[in-house]
Amino acid sequence: MVTARNAAMAFNRYLDRNFDAKNPRTANREVPAGIIPPQQALLFTIVNCIIFVLATYFINPLVLALSPIALFVVLFYSYTKRFTPLCHLVLGVGLALAPIGAYLTVTGVFNLVPLFFSFIVLTWVSGFDIIYALQDEEFDREHHLNSIPAALGKRNALMVSNILHVHSGLLIIGVGIYAHFGWIYWIGALIVLALLVYQHTLVKPHDLSKVDLAFGTTNGIISLVYAVFTIADIIIL
Repeated sequence: MVTARNAAMAFNRYLDRNFDAKNPRTANREVPAGIIPPQQALLFTIVNCIIFVLATYFINPLVLALSPIALFVVLFYSYTKRFTPLCHLVLGVGLALAPIGAYLTVTGVFNLVPLFFSFIVLTWVSGFDIIYALQDEEFDREHHLNSIPAALGKRNALMVSNILHVHSGLLIIGVGIYAHFGWIYWIGALIVLALLVYQHTLVKPHDLSKVDLAFGTTNGIISLVYAVFTIADIIIL
């Protein structure tokens, strides 16, 4: 998990360094600011990719065989803003590999329940990444980069984010019913659903002042609450 995340983030900073340098919001990032040379960011990416594949070798043959696919997805995301506004969904797919990857790591077999969690992550991450991308709507248009806000405008982009998070909520309810989770899970699910609604009250097409609260803080809490209550339900009940 750590090396895949390291590789994805470093490669994104390496590949987008010229765009980041032109964007006032990202110009102070380490690579465009000159704190980290681009070659070091690329080397860091390569080293982490190698460690990732080596780590899967010591887990089981299935995750070793799938490791190049996982790396391709998380690295390929960095190219997507150059040709499709669906880049947010590709990011969602990259993070959605985590639940099914964790399950395969532990069990070595496929199962439907972790797929529920993967689709929850896909719709949840895609939805909040659209909120984050609202900040760069004008910059993306000016530099011919693709995003849902640049393609549809802020109001319609927020509607797409809403729809994705509605699906997240339905999937959270669906897996709770399908997997017969107990009352601890449902308490966590209710908190998560409330936080999903709350983050959409923070951001308006004409007011992006609370994007960081909606994108970072709220979703950070969501991830912790959902994990803790789901794991507690499995262990205790």
